[in-house]
Amino acid sequence: MKIAILSDIHGNLEALQTVLAEIHSLHLDEVICLGDNIGYGPDSQAVMDILEGQKIASVMGNHEMAVKNRANLAWFNPMARKALEITLAQLSGTAVAKICKLPFFLVKHGLRFVHGVPPANIFLYLFQVPEKKLIQKLDQLQEHICFVGHTHDLGIISWDGACLTKDKLVPGICRLDENKKYIINAGSVGQPRDGTPEAKFLVYDTQTRQLSVRAVNYPFADTGKKIIAAGIPKMYAEKLAVGADIKG
Repeated sequence: MKIAILSDIHGNLEALQTVLAEIHSLHLDEVICLGDNIGYGPDSQAVMDILEGQKIASVMGNHEMAVKNRANLAWFNPMARKALEITLAQLSGTAVAKICKLPFFLVKHGLRFVHGVPPANIFLYLFQVPEKKLIQKLDQLQEHICFVGHTHDLGIISWDGACLTKDKLVPGICRLDENKKYIINAGSVGQPRDGTPEAKFLVYDTQTRQLSVRAVNYPFADTGKKIIAAGIPKMYAEKLAVGADIKG
């Protein structure tokens, strides 16, 4: 079973379309999203329509939680809150109903999928968890691999029962050790914060335990223009170009 793992699409239609075209060319078996499909970007409704139309399973992200309960808007900083309020006005009743039914986590193919921190935390960032607590979570985790998002930055944490290791992930291929447990951050499709502008996603082969980190170029400048036109704070357009080699 070969699975594509997407996270933090954030209403970025151009990035999602490019990623899904790449996935189609790879002939994968399934696609799973780690939440925050909406917000920041200009096309949250279109993103929701694609996920629904292609029957792509997703867990709940913190941005979806603001749709489910508007009181959660208070958790966000003022800029993110403004972007979300614009997003909320764009979403159809059908999309809102779909979002409200998203699960806090998924377990499929012996793998766990959650937005923030296992086993099922949506708002907590992985870097906020002390090492001792992280080891405890990995010890208690029934699955050997948990995929997370939320930070928009690729990364991998491994635990062999004695040593906890934290590493960056970069585009390429690696094989996971069957004797270790892992928490793997899928980065972001639509708002990457790893210093490069490409849309990031993962591919995992459950039979070979091979993990592929993929980065694809997409027309982020077009998305940025749409963000500004929608009245969403300009900073979210500017973030898309971070690390890009733009020549005048």
